[in-house]
Amino acid sequence: MKVLIADKADSICEKTLKERGLEAVYKPGLALPDLKKEIASCDAVIVRSATKITSEVVDAASKLKAVARAGSGVDTIDVAACSAKKILVMNTPFGNTVSTAEHAISMMMALARHIPQAHASTIAGKWEKSKFEGVELTGKTLGIVGCGNVGSVVADRAIGLKMNVLAFDPVMTQEKAEKMGIKLVSLDELFAKSDFITFHVTLNDKTKNMINKESIAKMKKGVRLINCARGAIMVEGDVKSALESGHISGMAIDVYAKEPATESVFFSMPNVICTPHIAASTKDAQITVARQAAEQIADYLLEGKIKHAVNGDKI
Repeated sequence: MKVLIADKADSICEKTLKERGLEAVYKPGLALPDLKKEIASCDAVIVRSATKITSEVVDAASKLKAVARAGSGVDTIDVAACSAKKILVMNTPFGNTVSTAEHAISMMMALARHIPQAHASTIAGKWEKSKFEGVELTGKTLGIVGCGNVGSVVADRAIGLKMNVLAFDPVMTQEKAEKMGIKLVSLDELFAKSDFITFHVTLNDKTKNMINKESIAKMKKGVRLINCARGAIMVEGDVKSALESGHISGMAIDVYAKEPATESVFFSMPNVICTPHIAASTKDAQITVARQAAEQIADYLLEGKIKHAVNGDKI
């Protein structure tokens, strides 16, 4: 059976598939016509965030039995179209958890101390100590919107930094929150009390555009935001206006509504830190998710075993 690796992945992915007796075809970055042509003869496909498995691609995939996402988010995969054709969709929800959480913490620290801006100023020959006065994290309140796999690790690290941690998560129990040492609150209370807010939610109808004029108005004046989730959870114009007015004093973002983001309303703003969707881009994480995705595909094709399926009830 033939498996297409349609995005850049660590070599362990191809190696694992071959060790399991599958034919692995490594062709990242195919244009849509070439992707449709290639996938027509494949039993499975492995993707990351670049290649989109749309309904058009699914229609061309006459033999396809499974799609594996080497990562957690599946918003680049038309799950409904896959389900209609009995194509299993799986992800690797834990493989890049620590890397993503560490990036969010790093962004928060950089935001608190203006590190990128101070670096640029210093190497330009300036010495602007007073310009880059920051704030401590100790004793500040961090609000975590979405305290699942990634959010829980962020909470653990923030507690280690002596921060007060609030969380909004509809499925987390009070018992688990107490065990973690965090406080579960409503979204409105989190917005009102947090000095920093970090978002770790999937993109869906409830989270799309959740950071907007109305929700920003509920946030504490001077709040700092970190978004390593999905760019489309923000209404960019509303956020930009709040950054200009100072209601949001700073923001660090790793994700954008349209990617690759070669331009953005935030790129020229002095109180915004931008990175190119690299939260999960550590060598450790890429090895883990590449291996896990390959193992999941092999287990399903060869043994019928299903792990981390997002549409298993539809197959």
